Amino acid sequence: MEKPVFIINGFLDSGKTTFIKETLRDPQFLSGGKLLIIQCEEGEEELDEVALSKLGVSIITVEEQSQLTGEFLNGLELYYNPNMILIEMNGMWNMDEMMELDYPDEWVPSQIISLVDGSTIQGYLTNMKKMILDLVRYSDIIIINRCDDNTDKTFIRRSIKPVNRKAQLIYERADGKDPGPDEVELPYDMNSDYLEITDDDYGIFYMDCMDNPKNYEGKTVHFLGMLYFSSKFPKGYCVPGRMAMTCCVQDIAFIGMLTKVPAVVDASLLKNRGWVYVTATVKVEYQREYKGKGPVLYATRFEAAEEPAEKTVYFT
Repeated sequence: MEKPVFIINGFLDSGKTTFIKETLRDPQFLSGGKLLIIQCEEGEEELDEVALSKLGVSIITVEEQSQLTGEFLNGLELYYNPNMILIEMNGMWNMDEMMELDYPDEWVPSQIISLVDGSTIQGYLTNMKKMILDLVRYSDIIIINRCDDNTDKTFIRRSIKPVNRKAQLIYERADGKDPGPDEVELPYDMNSDYLEITDDDYGIFYMDCMDNPKNYEGKTVHFLGMLYFSSKFPKGYCVPGRMAMTCCVQDIAFIGMLTKVPAVVDASLLKNRGWVYVTATVKVEYQREYKGKGPVLYATRFEAAEEPAEKTVYFT
């Protein structure tokens, strides 16, 4: 029988234990049987072990990340035989190592939820960006709590989404209420059928088009890109794009969209790592490379271009 593993992540005092308490108040959550909570950090809020034990909840404390070995987890499985596992992570621990944990065969990683203090996240993203991005890199849901009217949701989204496109961002005020929708300010006019994408705007365009491809369907786009060819692409396709920095120099990666090569094109332009101006129409199609539907560019024109002085683009 598969046993789901939930990881609740966040820095100290980000609200992890409070979130767990609220989750445990939902009788439907505990209807699945015995729950084992592995606490890797203790904050000001505490779980009532005596009261929870009556509900079939067991709690153990882990002091060091090095304790989380396959042998240790298998021991927990044999001793507690839980139906579900909830890990309250220490936000300073290495999430890469957590993703590589040797879980018991029955334990199945199901969801990673990260909590972030909305009153401090902008400072973290400005001064300690790598730290906050490492925290949320693998999250399925990111809850940004304690927001107020000064919380810059556009800045937060543009900082986080490049390293974790799949994550759902949820904002909460200090009183728990919804502060309103995450309205993204785009640097170009979405009411126009023709979008001129500047070098400065390419990262934002890529991120928003990948997240909301239907908004771009049928529009014509024009941008400067470096061509990338691969035998893994469908015949007659390439990926024009840019090198993008998501966090720091170590995180520079190539980003681009699958593109149908123009029907008529100068063959001398079709060079791997060659630079061209691309004019293309956006369509939304299923493609294996996207593992589902995504934006596919049908190029109508490639024009020769010089390599730009600044080859790297950003998301802000």
